[in-house]
Amino acid sequence: MAHLLGAESVHLEFPTRVVLDSVTLGLGEGDRIGVVGRNGDGKSSLLGLLAGTIQPNSGRVTRRGGLRLGVLSQADEVSFGASVREEVFGDLPEHAWASDPRARAVATGLLGGIELDSDAGELSGGQRRRVALARLLVGEWDVLLLDEPTNHLDIEGVTWLAAHLKSRWSKGDGALVVVTHDRWFLDEVSENTWEVHDRIVEPFEGGYAAYILQRVERDRMAAASEAKRQNLLRKELAWLRRGAPARISKPKFRIDAANALIENEPPVRDKVSLEKLAMQRLGKDVVDLENAGLSFGDQAVLKEVTWRIAPGERTGILGRNGAGKSTLLGLIAGRIQPQSGRVKTGKTVQIAILDQRLAELDAILDDRVAQVLAAQKSSYRVGGKEVTTGQLLERLGFSSAQLSTPVRDLSGGQKRRLQLLLILLSEPNLLILDEPTNDLDTDMLAAMEDLLDSFAGTLIVVSHDRYLIERVTDQQYAILEGHLRHLPGGVDEYLRLQEPDVSSQKNERLVGLGTDQKLAVSHLTGAEQHMARKELSATERKLERISERVADIHERMASYDQGDYEGLALLNSELRAADNEASRLEERWLELSEMLE
Repeated sequence: MAHLLGAESVHLEFPTRVVLDSVTLGLGEGDRIGVVGRNGDGKSSLLGLLAGTIQPNSGRVTRRGGLRLGVLSQADEVSFGASVREEVFGDLPEHAWASDPRARAVATGLLGGIELDSDAGELSGGQRRRVALARLLVGEWDVLLLDEPTNHLDIEGVTWLAAHLKSRWSKGDGALVVVTHDRWFLDEVSENTWEVHDRIVEPFEGGYAAYILQRVERDRMAAASEAKRQNLLRKELAWLRRGAPARISKPKFRIDAANALIENEPPVRDKVSLEKLAMQRLGKDVVDLENAGLSFGDQAVLKEVTWRIAPGERTGILGRNGAGKSTLLGLIAGRIQPQSGRVKTGKTVQIAILDQRLAELDAILDDRVAQVLAAQKSSYRVGGKEVTTGQLLERLGFSSAQLSTPVRDLSGGQKRRLQLLLILLSEPNLLILDEPTNDLDTDMLAAMEDLLDSFAGTLIVVSHDRYLIERVTDQQYAILEGHLRHLPGGVDEYLRLQEPDVSSQKNERLVGLGTDQKLAVSHLTGAEQHMARKELSATERKLERISERVADIHERMASYDQGDYEGLALLNSELRAADNEASRLEERWLELSEMLE
């Protein structure tokens, strides 16, 4: 594998701390790397070193001659006064970029709804992110370094970006390094993982799910002080194993090892007990929306929404940016009144909202964390057990030294975690989370999900983080053209419902193009899709049979005469052949799944 980019014995330190110490790593043709780690441990600094925007204190960064390196930072720098067209395509004539398949695909996937002649500097934060990403992706690069590329993207945008990156280069060509807290995205695009921690970069084989398995095994063999971390990771692994078959079917994710690790692990939530507790706290009536409608000017945002929210219900709300998700949450919380229909709230309902504005912290910005906690209750029930405020704080990643820190001096992620803690201590029985993953790293997301698993009340979540939605909710709804629609098939069903919309409106979404330059998005024909689905089903059946065959061979080997070396060698050959066949089928299963996405 040809070397593209790397670091040799790199040491990086800032005035207050050492970030990386004696780190050596390399990036070769075909590498797809996901970077994980706690906030502040050096993920963005690592990307800066590889990109050349940060210079190491010692060691060196190596780069193949003539390497074309594309970098996306978190800054989203765009020029005021320049049009979107100029920002993305420069001075390239319209007919030139409109005839380029990649440029057209990027424009369709990222710039839909953005007027190409508008001033890029006056766009919203989410639109600026799309423009910066589009500007990068229309170029030709050997290596892409992406720092939080999914920020501000909705589920459709994240799904499109994952598909684009997976098909951008042929297998064995190009290289990708991506820092992101979006765990679904990590699993989709990365084939190996780098964890940045304790001044080192530790490599793991496979995407996020495989990384979790290996990290559990690493922690299982570590000192007893790591026991709390192990339990949390095993719990997340149990969910990955039970609830995400596409992830655990990846060839390098060994199912037998996962089964051994979680065989005694209970389900992540005791649904029956939680629903019983929720009924006791809420009664039968939570919030009922009856034909609720709301318009802003001439624009109807919500139309005849009817939804009886039940005690203990855990629901995820999906929809495009601007579809009306936050408006729906406002109706449920009573912050907005419907213009038609009605919203009825139960007498015992106590609502709390974790929103994007950190408004709960405005009045306590000058207080130290210890003072804030002293004003709260001393304990909280988690999973039927009483835990102290300090224990909750520890579970959310705060150290004892941070108790003396003023709230205004906390990082964005720390403020987010403190906001969640204060809300939980108020013990609501209806909890609404509006984009709760902002500023949180993967460890803190797992800790937050662990707390939510024991929440005995009704939970409603709006998020573009697909992993979170699938992890903490039991059902999903979507807002489609102002109407609320149940999604029995979850996020996958939602994305399928969006496909006809993309196909029929693709020309409208390319604002500013001539009619002879519109993009025709290629899809598998109906016949091809039918054949692919048939082969996928057949492959799944074959995988089940080969798994049974492998288990049978193991049983025969266990009971076989251990002194019969010739017979054992034959059984071992049979086992290797079965394993090879299973790997081949798993590879084909992935190919077919990706074709049908």
